[in-house]
Amino acid sequence: NRPDKLNALQNQTLKEIAEALETVEVDQSVRCVVIRGTREFTKKPAFSAGADLSARGDSRLDPENLRHRSHAMYLRHKYYDLIEEFPKPLIAAVDGYALGGGLELVLVCDLVIASKRSEFGFPEIRRGIFPGNGGTQRMIRHLGKMRVNRMMYFGEHFTAEQMNEWGFISFLIGDDKFEEFVHEKASQIGNSATNALFVIKKCVQYGTQVPLNVGLQFEHWGYALNTTSQDVIEGITAFLEKRTPKFVGK
Repeated sequence: NRPDKLNALQNQTLKEIAEALETVEVDQSVRCVVIRGTREFTKKPAFSAGADLSARGDSRLDPENLRHRSHAMYLRHKYYDLIEEFPKPLIAAVDGYALGGGLELVLVCDLVIASKRSEFGFPEIRRGIFPGNGGTQRMIRHLGKMRVNRMMYFGEHFTAEQMNEWGFISFLIGDDKFEEFVHEKASQIGNSATNALFVIKKCVQYGTQVPLNVGLQFEHWGYALNTTSQDVIEGITAFLEKRTPKFVGK
């Protein structure tokens, strides 16, 4: 919520997001979370234009300052990891710029809903830095080496249409329908089977990091966990009774 800065991210911002997610993690009434930028645009629409470089302060290369900057990077990694590990579905609602650290925040979400006016990119190279908050490692798992190198070597902005063609966007929506669509999809997930969603999230998340045989073991674990839930009983019963299931999230 920093429209004057195009929602530029500070460590404190990431910390507050991680802490907010930790709070709602134990709230059973919350089944899905949407991360988005403020709708009160003062310049241009933005999910987040990236890190707030003005907040990084002293650029001297003396040992004390380098230790401070190294610790700050450690904290950023920690907060991004905590957000990614949130056990409930996480939607990135991107309307406008998603650049640098903002795009790295998108990468730790489970679904990407983007308006057609959105732009994506890693412009860090223009400032002599690189996407070091998980960007190089997470994006390569989505787009492949050549596309990621193009994004990061040249610092280009890519349209939502291009990112959609590359398979990065879950839903691409017209600007005038964006808010309504985000609410619709979040509600749809919120009414779905919580236990099954958790298993899907973790199996897909870890499946990109392990060999196939290990990933299949995750599915075995997920099956054992899921079949004991009340939602499975409700889902099958509703099917047999030809009615819409009412999942309670247990």
